[in-house]
Amino acid sequence: MLRLREVKIPIDAKQDLVKAVTKKLKIKAGEIRDLRIKKRAIDARRKNNIKFVYIVDLILKDEEKILREHAKNPYLSVVEPISEITINGENPLTNPPIIVGAGPAGLFAALYLARYGYKPILLERGPKVEERVRSIETFWQKGELDPESNVQFGEGGAGTFSDGKLTTRVRDERIENILKDLVKAGAPEEILIDAQPHIGTDLLRQVIRNLREEIKKLGGQVRFKSKVTDLIIEDGQIRGVVINDNEILNSEVVMLAIGHSARDTYEMLKRRGVAMEPKPFSIGVRIEHPQEIVDQSQYGPFAGHPKLGPATYRLSERLSELDRAVYTFCMCPGGLVIASASEPGGVVTNGMSYHARNSGIANSALVVSVKPDDFPSRDPLAGVEFQRIWERKAFEMGGGTYRAPAQLLGDFLKDRPSKNLQGDIEPTYLPGVVAANLQECLPPYVVTAIKKVLPIFDRRVKGFGRPGTILTGVETRTSAPLRINRNMEMESISHKGLYPLGEGAGYAGGIMSAALDGLKGALEIMKKFAPFD
Repeated sequence: MLRLREVKIPIDAKQDLVKAVTKKLKIKAGEIRDLRIKKRAIDARRKNNIKFVYIVDLILKDEEKILREHAKNPYLSVVEPISEITINGENPLTNPPIIVGAGPAGLFAALYLARYGYKPILLERGPKVEERVRSIETFWQKGELDPESNVQFGEGGAGTFSDGKLTTRVRDERIENILKDLVKAGAPEEILIDAQPHIGTDLLRQVIRNLREEIKKLGGQVRFKSKVTDLIIEDGQIRGVVINDNEILNSEVVMLAIGHSARDTYEMLKRRGVAMEPKPFSIGVRIEHPQEIVDQSQYGPFAGHPKLGPATYRLSERLSELDRAVYTFCMCPGGLVIASASEPGGVVTNGMSYHARNSGIANSALVVSVKPDDFPSRDPLAGVEFQRIWERKAFEMGGGTYRAPAQLLGDFLKDRPSKNLQGDIEPTYLPGVVAANLQECLPPYVVTAIKKVLPIFDRRVKGFGRPGTILTGVETRTSAPLRINRNMEMESISHKGLYPLGEGAGYAGGIMSAALDGLKGALEIMKKFAPFD
């Protein structure tokens, strides 16, 4: 099989993909035995000539001949087969592996261990996704927070209430395996080929339920409302966990796939001497625009074209004078800004889109990098305390009811509190917003950095810096504020049998990279141990 890249078709062209391939390779259609789309992207660099760009896999009648004729073509190559998963481990397990956390890392670690006969036990501190949805709706409508069932905690992890974005910059052939598993669980098939695939939080909920049932069908266990409150350790070796302070579950393998907001678990790990260190992350605000402004900026005369859907953007700038990066993160076209607190007394924002992406409003995080030198101490949990400082300030500014402080961008630039929020859109954040001055709940250097990049970003996405744009604070949970140190075999450097995985451990930054880290963790277990009998 051959792979051909950079097959371009204008968005309104009648030319089909077969014709584009034959023209590019100078062959006849009859020489193509099979053609499959590997990836599809949009090239909108020239607004008056937007094109779809394809990567296709081909089976041709005489592939050796084509390779000779196109020996200097950088876009044609032989497809390398995906490596088969093999089990090499021989060490017997006295108990099934335990996986802590049912986010992407935990779910995929459990799925692959179950698939290969390891009978894992997946523990989730929160409830099933169905029950979790009800708790979150209550929080958004009434401001009543459940500390164990919210946007951060519960089946599926924080990514379940986002856009279901499956983009990642990680290059790994196993990404394709993960996408196929998601489709098998009910995700739309287009995620297999789209360059920027997404599921949407509404569809993702059913996918999560189906993954759970598949794990159980394959011999794994899934337990909810089962918070790991302690580790059982003997001479530096994990021997099991304590659940809800009263139940002991024994195992010599504990895969720690907690989320980036499991602060009480971090505290327990610190007490137990697990090696951890603070790490950089980013904080800032959510920025909202009418979706049509983004569409017009990105697609020009093709804005609103039925083949395109709502436009996205990704912006970044390194400010050398401040030694900080400023960038947009978790961009949600046609989405909503959502309340994402996980503990009382703090306001946390995030973004979410349903599959249709049809709210008419675009939002993204607009954040600035922070580093351990910014934190109040060198303690491993100093980044957590740093987050709390700004989340609590935002909570106070919102009136102590989980309403969020918000400000018009024009007022933000002029250092004055907004008297009202009559801007380009109605703020989407629930339980609601309060007109305020966001400088009071952000570090001064973050405010300075955002002010500096707004004119730059406005040149890249026309309308990004409109005075009537809504800013809502604060965005603090962009990634884990610490890293749980591990070796090349993904095992804790301080405790044998403990495997820190995914975003909460500091090794991933989204659904796909976390799922991949969970899968890789499962493979490490397979290398060392035989399936559980």
